[in-house]
Amino acid sequence: MNHRVLKLQEVMAKVGMKKTSIYRAISVHDFPAPISLGAQAVGWVEAEIDAWIESRMQARQVYKFGLDLTGHVG
Repeated sequence: MNHRVLKLQEVMAKVGMKKTSIYRAISVHDFPAPISLGAQAVGWVEAEIDAWIESRMQARQVYKFGLDLTGHVG
């Protein structure tokens, strides 16, 4: 299996959030936690970041259109 690991600057650019906001979201379990890459290095699995973005898009659909995750009006 091939996983790409993103550094903080890449994550920030991809999601449009600053470092403080990312770590705040992690602390309340609303953003993927980083993985350890060594003694003083962390990174984020790109697939997890992509899944988080997808979940935010689905949440927008629910909020905007009153749809559940299957696309039915709820």
